[in-house]
Amino acid sequence: MSTPASNIPATQTATTPLRFVTAASLFDGHDAAINIMRRLIQGQGAEVVHLGHNRSVEDVVRAALQEDADAIALSSYQGGHVEYFKYMVDMLRERGAPHIRVFGGGGGTITPEEIRELQAYGVERIYHPNDGMHMGLVQMIEDVVERASAAREPGASSRHPESQPSIDDEIAIGRVMSAIEDGIYSETELEKLRKQWAMPSGSRFPASGSRTTPVLGITGTGGAGKSSVTDELLNRFLASFPQMRIAVISVDPTRRRTGGALLGDRIRMNSLRSHRVFMRSMATRRQHAATNRVLKDCIGFLKGLGYDLVIVETAGIGQSDSEIVDLVDFPMYVMTSEYGAASQLEKIDMLDFAELIVLNKYDKRGAEDALRDVRKQWKRNRVAFQTADEDVPAYPTIASQFNDPGISWMFVNLCRLLREKLGVGAVGGASAPTDAAPKGVGAETPPTRSRCDFNPQLDTSLKEPRATVLIPGARVRYLAEIAEQGRSINKAVEAQSEIASRAQHLWESLREIGDGKLPKQLDLYAADDLLLPPFTGEGRDGGRAAD
Repeated sequence: MSTPASNIPATQTATTPLRFVTAASLFDGHDAAINIMRRLIQGQGAEVVHLGHNRSVEDVVRAALQEDADAIALSSYQGGHVEYFKYMVDMLRERGAPHIRVFGGGGGTITPEEIRELQAYGVERIYHPNDGMHMGLVQMIEDVVERASAAREPGASSRHPESQPSIDDEIAIGRVMSAIEDGIYSETELEKLRKQWAMPSGSRFPASGSRTTPVLGITGTGGAGKSSVTDELLNRFLASFPQMRIAVISVDPTRRRTGGALLGDRIRMNSLRSHRVFMRSMATRRQHAATNRVLKDCIGFLKGLGYDLVIVETAGIGQSDSEIVDLVDFPMYVMTSEYGAASQLEKIDMLDFAELIVLNKYDKRGAEDALRDVRKQWKRNRVAFQTADEDVPAYPTIASQFNDPGISWMFVNLCRLLREKLGVGAVGGASAPTDAAPKGVGAETPPTRSRCDFNPQLDTSLKEPRATVLIPGARVRYLAEIAEQGRSINKAVEAQSEIASRAQHLWESLREIGDGKLPKQLDLYAADDLLLPPFTGEGRDGGRAAD
């Protein structure tokens, strides 16, 4: 029986949910263990930002800073655990975040001596297989959560961080977003902050003139590829505009039963290694919604810092959800061809409000028909039947494919629509650091020139994606066909073997009864030795043989 809604720890009123960053270490493809651990941590009511496997120390630490994490949980089976964990502890101290606790495990690859060495160096706890045997898996995870909760920075649940930090101070930005999300600011304080954030280019440069920070909202059904599309857009924005600064907010649902959440969109975000991108994952912390209740204030805060673009990715939505439209300037809907019958398109609310539609996974069967139906539905919704198909803002893409021409064509049109509908293009703000530079390199100066005109120069000679597959469509089943052919040959051989065996037995029987006309093995009887012609089902007189 499900837990009553009144008993669900959606926000854990007394204390806000713990935030964990989980990953498998660099050069480590063994993610089975960390997947089990992060599920159990999530089951304890924590919000888990999962990075996947093969993650460097820089990736993990930077994610922990941006996410304002309480702890990092890692699995390491690649043999370099001593150096890896020590480097992580050193980097956390260097970045001003020694309060973030580090937990780890690596089966039998981490010896008891190495465990003692790492824990003495600053790792909170390394778990050995013996710990799992003595404590049990669930109790071991409870120990992780209890240690992280006890080590939580004093006053973390009620601190008032600086409300207008530097755009390069990722720790401070993460803490302000946590304070907004956790309800630390009173309504009076929020009103003052909203006025500061609404000032042109933030409160730092009030005399710089007006500037517009567009907010792009990306929504769609679960599994449609929103994170992959977002990552591809980020790659193209960063490559086309070398000075551009982008902030990303990604929302995932809170589990109703436990109050925990899996915040897993960072797995798909390869472009986050750029120091010009800040990303924050958020749980909805409420039920039946694809956004967080404080999302609007978080967007306002990031706009006030001087980012050139804010991207908001919602949790997966249903047919009737369109909440994102009220929070962003430019809503975008990502879908696939797997929506059912064409009549289902009439029920999708976002097709009424989306400024741009992305039909992702265009390599799937039936995608071309789906694109035609989506364009027809767009025309019906807007009573624009004279609009040519190529003018409908619905674009096929394969976001999982490198340098997909469909994504590039969609990106160029997205920039065009941003220029036309929002009037953006002359954007300035805090100078951007290089991608290789750590935070703090980009000096904050009043904007004097455009950082992003939203006019990319990309080759768009190809407009539709072309799926690049290792195995051609006609050969998709070639392994199955080989197996079927082998089984068919074996079956024929077995049948011939049975016939030969039966013939051999009959020849032996004839020899035993002394058949004087018996031919040699494998030879036939001579025609003169046969008393009757081969049986045809008819008698000698031409009539039917007697039964």
